[in-house]
Amino acid sequence: MTTDLTRRILLQTLSAGTASVAMPFIGQARAATTGPILIGVPTAQTAQTGVADHQDYLNGTTLALEEINAAGGILGRPLKAVVVDIDPLSPESGQIAINKLIDAKVHAISCAFSLTPVPAADASAKYRAPFLWGATQRNLTELVAKNPKKYSHLFQTDPSEVHYGYTFPMFLKAMKEQGTWKPLNNGVHIIQEQIAYCQTISKSLQEVLPKSEFQLAHVTDIQYPVQDWGPVIQEIKQVGAGAVMVDHWVAAEYAAFVKQYQSDPLKGALIYLQYGPSQPEFLELAGAAANGFVWSSVLGVYADKKGQEFRAKYRKRFPGVMGMCYTGNGYDVAYYLKAAWEAIGDPSKFDAVNDWVRTHAFRGVNGMMDLNNRYQEAAHYPDNGHDVTATDIEKGMAQLYYQVQNAEHKIIYPDVLSEGKLQTAPWW
Repeated sequence: MTTDLTRRILLQTLSAGTASVAMPFIGQARAATTGPILIGVPTAQTAQTGVADHQDYLNGTTLALEEINAAGGILGRPLKAVVVDIDPLSPESGQIAINKLIDAKVHAISCAFSLTPVPAADASAKYRAPFLWGATQRNLTELVAKNPKKYSHLFQTDPSEVHYGYTFPMFLKAMKEQGTWKPLNNGVHIIQEQIAYCQTISKSLQEVLPKSEFQLAHVTDIQYPVQDWGPVIQEIKQVGAGAVMVDHWVAAEYAAFVKQYQSDPLKGALIYLQYGPSQPEFLELAGAAANGFVWSSVLGVYADKKGQEFRAKYRKRFPGVMGMCYTGNGYDVAYYLKAAWEAIGDPSKFDAVNDWVRTHAFRGVNGMMDLNNRYQEAAHYPDNGHDVTATDIEKGMAQLYYQVQNAEHKIIYPDVLSEGKLQTAPWW
């Protein structure tokens, strides 16, 4: 079983090796028309959080780079990664990481996310190299909408977190109508962590609930790190809502939650864990206790032919439990940039490359990235009534709802991409 510490050591080894290959070319990167094209990848290596997602992203990027270079590179040039450390919770770390990549004269920046993204965005504003990341934050993309000249190089390659709240009642209704879930009642209990990302999700859900057949039952506040889930579980049982959204983000703490919950559950309740189970250590730590729990991502790897082919390649290259989100995102962004650079013919023409990315959608293993809107963020599927959505699956990026079944993640919604139906949870 891989620990956080072991994962960090593995990531540091991989990233150090990747960076060492790229570094000899740094001095000539931007101006040269020969030599490697450099892609900067800020990657959490020593931070207290974000390491698993960032490792997934780096792994996906590495797989894409290996494939691209094996096929002859881009414009006859190899593609190299420049990896720098970043702490997703530190504004200063984000600035430092971006400045290091600017000093390295990278041709683009490709990143999983920062939970304090604005300082990093500001640090990149004068350099203007394409900056693509799966930040999942509307407060970031609103900056782009308000100041498109300054931030025209910033692209969010997934929908924003507001859609987690807006889509949740749609998912509950679909499960109810399928007959796979017979709710205790129409109440929704929100367990909310305090970072801005989680608060936005909670607020958007509370905003949309009155427009649905479901009602807010209760809101419980938690604070990272959660040392003991016992009091929270007792409150879940006292409230007795038919559905519970645990609006948190740390996979290891989710693993602790499911183990405690399975031993003392609210029978019949649908328990949704916000995003965190996508990280490999959730299944590694939770094991069979994870069965029955539901989670979702606006950035998940599809299970269609394209997605399955990627999953097979990824698991062969990186054995073990596969992260279901940022693996595909890192892979897709590398190929998106490849398409842009080949179309423009010169990766040093930042403005032209940015214009191409903005006006050309790209279909990857995580779905369609159509960034041609004022937020420059991927459109969300299904249409839930919020900004930047798509009514056609091939014009947006689908939010995938998974259930853990037999210790594996299975897509259960939307129907057009599902691998099966919601199964009876062990505590029902």
